[in-house]
Amino acid sequence: MKFDIDDVTVYFPYSRIYPEQYQYMVDVKRALDARGHCVLEMPTGTGKTIALLSLIISYFLSKPQSHTKLLYCTRTVHEMEKTLAELRHLYTHLPPSSPLLALGLSSRKNLCVNPDVVSSSSRDSVDSSCRRLTASWVRATASENEGIKTCDFFENFDKAIEGGPETVMLPSGVYRLEDLRTYGKEKSFCPYFMARMMIKYANVVIYSYQYLLDPKVSGIISKEMQKECVVVFDEAHNIDNVCIEALSVNVRKQTLEGAGRNIGKMTEVINRFKATDAGRLRTEYNRLIEGLAQRGDLPITDNWLANPALPDHILREAVPGNIRKAEHFVAVLRRFVQYLKNRLQTENVETEGPVNFVASVYSQAGIDQKMLKFCYDRLHSLMLTLEITDTDEFLHIQKVCDFATLVGTYTSGFSIIIEPYDQRMPHIPDPVMQLTCLDASLAIKPVFDRFQSVIITSGTLSPIDLYPRLLNFNPVISRSFKMSLTRDCICPMVLTRGSDQLPISTKFDMRGDPGVVRNYGRLLLEMVTAVPDGIVCFFVSYSYMDGIVNNWNEMGILQEVMQHKLVFIETQDVVETTLALDNYRRACDCGRGAVFFSVARGKVAEGIDFDRHYGRLVIMFGIPFQYTLSRILTARLKYLRDTFQIKEGDFLTFDALRQAAQCVGRVIRSKADYGLMIFADKRYSRHDKRSKLPKWILSHLHDAHLNLSTDMALHITREFLRKMAQPYDKTGGSSRKTLLTQEDLENTAESILEML
Repeated sequence: MKFDIDDVTVYFPYSRIYPEQYQYMVDVKRALDARGHCVLEMPTGTGKTIALLSLIISYFLSKPQSHTKLLYCTRTVHEMEKTLAELRHLYTHLPPSSPLLALGLSSRKNLCVNPDVVSSSSRDSVDSSCRRLTASWVRATASENEGIKTCDFFENFDKAIEGGPETVMLPSGVYRLEDLRTYGKEKSFCPYFMARMMIKYANVVIYSYQYLLDPKVSGIISKEMQKECVVVFDEAHNIDNVCIEALSVNVRKQTLEGAGRNIGKMTEVINRFKATDAGRLRTEYNRLIEGLAQRGDLPITDNWLANPALPDHILREAVPGNIRKAEHFVAVLRRFVQYLKNRLQTENVETEGPVNFVASVYSQAGIDQKMLKFCYDRLHSLMLTLEITDTDEFLHIQKVCDFATLVGTYTSGFSIIIEPYDQRMPHIPDPVMQLTCLDASLAIKPVFDRFQSVIITSGTLSPIDLYPRLLNFNPVISRSFKMSLTRDCICPMVLTRGSDQLPISTKFDMRGDPGVVRNYGRLLLEMVTAVPDGIVCFFVSYSYMDGIVNNWNEMGILQEVMQHKLVFIETQDVVETTLALDNYRRACDCGRGAVFFSVARGKVAEGIDFDRHYGRLVIMFGIPFQYTLSRILTARLKYLRDTFQIKEGDFLTFDALRQAAQCVGRVIRSKADYGLMIFADKRYSRHDKRSKLPKWILSHLHDAHLNLSTDMALHITREFLRKMAQPYDKTGGSSRKTLLTQEDLENTAESILEML
């Protein structure tokens, strides 16, 4: 269908549209017109992705002179592929004259077609294997010595590109990762480097959050993106955690031992170069006098990870004189590693800020702040000079230099925490030094400053006003949408007590109570007898799930459950969990029915959909609060209180409820779907907890469902399932229209906006 929003003709690939999709497009357009940022919470299963793609691409087509680009960021490769599939469907409904080039970009491991490289086990190994074949000095040696192996795919691509970018330009279209690999094999081109080059010319680029938020990656991949780009962070409910992880570094004893070995190997190579090619080291020294930025544009194959610290002015400064010589820099690294080893030998927990830490490094190791700040780039320069291609073997020293540069660059927003053991296992020595970023806005600030519009969207962003405070920006539009439904196809319930009327909760002082464990087990047992097909259960942590499942087994509850449905469990092993999920789906498909035990904040809670018969009921056992005794969490809470005036309790509740909403949201993935949600904890009945759930869940959480026992929940469940078995009009009646045609939009656009 085709319709107008103000001066923009919107191309939508379906014959009908939801009212909330239309309103969502209107708000996105307003943000684009204002050249500002927005935060939008769109109910799960209401076509958020296609609404975004349709509006933004139609907006670009209406303003061809603007040369705007869409950068669409997803959390996982699976989500990237789903977005590309939606975009391909939209592409078939655009005008034939629309020149659209869209592609996905991922790591070498997901794009490489060279069998010798892609067979490596890990992502770092694949990267390293690629550099062994494509580094500029390897190729230069191979041109003189035919015995040196290179990558035929990259060599063909490099020869083709000599005739100009148009010789390797992809035809208009939408390219998934598989399409890029297939095209690369047909043309004998390297798909990874071809995609890296094509993002300059593509209208739509879909890639991971890290390609924009992690400065080490964005400095290489996204540095040439122009200001006119529109950036979308989809499923962005955890974006603050992604930002913090991008600027945090953990150093353990094994890291420092590996760094020591790396330093020894670099020393050997330096001594060999001194004896055979001292001029190379002298050239590097002279270049460093002028500053690291004078290095010039490196070949694309030699580009390593960029500087983890964000300020650009660092690269314009001259490198401190005492680390310009290779042997002097290696000596500094050796002293710094020894200093870190000494600090890890403590028997007490130590916490300090970057300023005090840098002062301690200077007094004990003679290394000042400026030397620390340049460590990462100086290491990069040295490894290029020494022609080191096995970068996967040097990950330890890279991490140490990452740590040094961050601690030398930032004076606030970070904390250094040294723990001699894990608090949950105090009898096992496992010292760790954690450089923890406390301010999520540090990583995302360059994105807000650099691009004209950033759209943060998800199905679970409530309370929506907290995100602008956490990320320190001012959105021009901030809105949470409700779901328009022909029938009430979701049924949330708050269960506060068991059949014996005893209260249930996962509060620390109650979770081990046999009465609570038994009542949780009886709840599951009652539900497996009444609910068909698939049931998904979420627990607050792996340890709690292990404990309660063992208790249910001893009580005989698990055996009774398995008489009705098979039971599958998520583990921390990805392969095991994938196999369990596959068998769970097979059990649901064949009619046997199954229960899947999972954990909030786990892989399943974040990325797996239990649509249709795979998820007719989801039970959230407890409220998934973070481990409140964590020293990292304590430091972050203090920083949020002092800097952004966010109270500790408010943040903890917000974080727990967004995780709970994310878990229960797995059960419904479209308006034709239906499912039950049970919040099994007495604390959900409190208004201060419940009110932080998304509006689209709260609008269906009736007062009569706020304080239920197991018996009452069972009765409501049976009534709901009986109601869902009845036929219904998918478009809605005249009084409750939930699917709009093009004619409806033309006639009632204004009344739709008023209604919403």
